[in-house]
Amino acid sequence: MALVKVLFCLCLIHAALAKGSESQIECTPEIMKVVVPMDGDRKISYLDQLKEYKPCQPELDGKTAMFVLDLQDPHKCGVTRILHNKTGKRVFYHKIVIEDNAGGRETVAVRCEVLGKQRLIRRDVQTFPLDFDEPDVLNITRYEEGKAPEPILGAIVKQNGKQVSGEISVTPGTPLTMEIFLNEQSAPVYGLLVNYMHVTDTGKQQETIILNGCSVDPYLFDNFVTTDGDTLTAKFKAFKFPDTTYVQFKGTVTVCLDKCQGVQCSNGQFAYGRKRRSIASSDSNKIYEVSLTTFIKVDYEKGQKEAEDVLALLRHLRVANQRLGDMDGTPATVAEHTSDNRLVLVDDHDLIHDKSNMVAVSCLLLLVCLLVHFK
Repeated sequence: MALVKVLFCLCLIHAALAKGSESQIECTPEIMKVVVPMDGDRKISYLDQLKEYKPCQPELDGKTAMFVLDLQDPHKCGVTRILHNKTGKRVFYHKIVIEDNAGGRETVAVRCEVLGKQRLIRRDVQTFPLDFDEPDVLNITRYEEGKAPEPILGAIVKQNGKQVSGEISVTPGTPLTMEIFLNEQSAPVYGLLVNYMHVTDTGKQQETIILNGCSVDPYLFDNFVTTDGDTLTAKFKAFKFPDTTYVQFKGTVTVCLDKCQGVQCSNGQFAYGRKRRSIASSDSNKIYEVSLTTFIKVDYEKGQKEAEDVLALLRHLRVANQRLGDMDGTPATVAEHTSDNRLVLVDDHDLIHDKSNMVAVSCLLLLVCLLVHFK
């Protein structure tokens, strides 16, 4: 019996040592530094959904893995930022995954808080009447204090109901679904609305896919819809940029008390994060603004050729963005595919030059037609 107790104690000690030491977090307004001790049975450590994404790998130093996350550019490595519209307080959070030698996974949530400038609220003070009499003793029989939870958002991509992370590659043209959701504590209190989202190759190439709550190209990326207000879903087709396998989605989500007011899009569909019951909404209930990021890995299977219909998805999106630029008067990026399917950027000067040539040719043809007619 004594031997069994000794073995049991040794197993407990081994289990405690295998888990490793606690991570250390250091916060500044510019960076969030997380040092993960790689002791015990720990093998590797990486940011959630970014196991093989090289720009966001930790710095290894002996028995530690150090992550330095840029809070000035939180999208870079998928840091979620929550901005409180009333107080200016900013909260940044992420998840770090730690794998052990036996294949087990441990998830550590890391969080930084940066206080904003307090706003001075002025209120008119009412004067008391001359006969006002304040009692010397106040009998307080009840005291209550309530506080709404801080919203925690998640963003995932699914294929046939199963999550697709930055570690698993999907082929272009695959039907996918993006979900943006609240955690259990904040779901009964808040509603969501995806205000803006763009997609990028994690470099210089980027295109807008959601503007003012509506999809720019519903054929490629549909509007976000909801049935309960707690989870927003949008269907889309996987596509890739020519020079990378990673596709990064950067979004701005508004968090409102109870629900956010819907947005009617050009196709007549409502894109929103509001709950089904009809309650009057205004900008005053928009409490938080959340910047979030999610990655997917898109690549062709071995021996598969790039199909024209898949390449056309990105081309159509660029055309839609070009139209947006024409409507609001801002220059839009124009890109074309060469024979080897590489992108060639065309600057505005070349476009103006080409348009001038077309006008000159048209005028010349018109002059020739007039001369032939009057002869």
